[in-house]
Amino acid sequence: MEYKIIGDSCTDLPANLKEDPHYQLIPLSIHIEDYTIVDDETFDQADFLKRMSESKECPKSSCPSPEAYMEAYRGEEDVYVVTLSGNLSGSYNSAVLAKKLYLEENPKKNIGVIDSCSASVGQALIAMKVQELAKKGLAFEAVMEKIRVFRDEMNTKFVLESLETLRKNGRLNNLTAVVCNVLNIKPIMGATPDGQICKIGQARGISRAITDMAKAIAEDAVDAANRTLGIAHCNNYQRALHAKEEILKRIQFKNCVIVDTAGISSLYANDGGVIVCY
Repeated sequence: MEYKIIGDSCTDLPANLKEDPHYQLIPLSIHIEDYTIVDDETFDQADFLKRMSESKECPKSSCPSPEAYMEAYRGEEDVYVVTLSGNLSGSYNSAVLAKKLYLEENPKKNIGVIDSCSASVGQALIAMKVQELAKKGLAFEAVMEKIRVFRDEMNTKFVLESLETLRKNGRLNNLTAVVCNVLNIKPIMGATPDGQICKIGQARGISRAITDMAKAIAEDAVDAANRTLGIAHCNNYQRALHAKEEILKRIQFKNCVIVDTAGISSLYANDGGVIVCY
């Protein structure tokens, strides 16, 4: 059976897969005060980071409409949808509602909506695993069953250069942010099993934070020899390479992909942030 993999625009695919006709990304939008940015191929990361740093307010995002998802569901293919964590965005709920509405008129259509419980390159790893399974000719339900297991075994961690986004959206008070900046403290963040952001540690300096993150990854990675290490970076490829080196000298993965963050991921990671999924 032919297949289509749909992701919202927080799915940071490797460059070669962006050209693969089996993939389609549905854009979210970002609002910085009265300016709106569509998170699609027109996204300008440098301009976005500049606008975000100059704004006193935290940018807001809006998820794709059910109608946008419904349009993407059209066709004869089996459809697999990978969304940003439902605890971070309404994208998952929008995709589920679109599925319900679409199936009312097309009840035999196979549509599977997967809450990544992650973001960025984590969504990409799930999408890539869907393609791997679909290429093997597995039935739709078998793909969905295996991808849920894959998702549940996946971990997400990230290191932030800047605390400004956390401060602006109320996750840190001003005093905490100032103290961290003065002392050069960098938080090491992770995701809970249901896809909420949590703090797992902190370190003095970004290099030490990446090293500590690598140690944590080596301790909790599941079946690393058969899994892909995904690294996303916001405007700092060298830092992503450093993270790769620190991780791989402690634990070996089957392979590794490095991607740059698009709009929504850049909003979460901020300038210099590194996201790792495995």
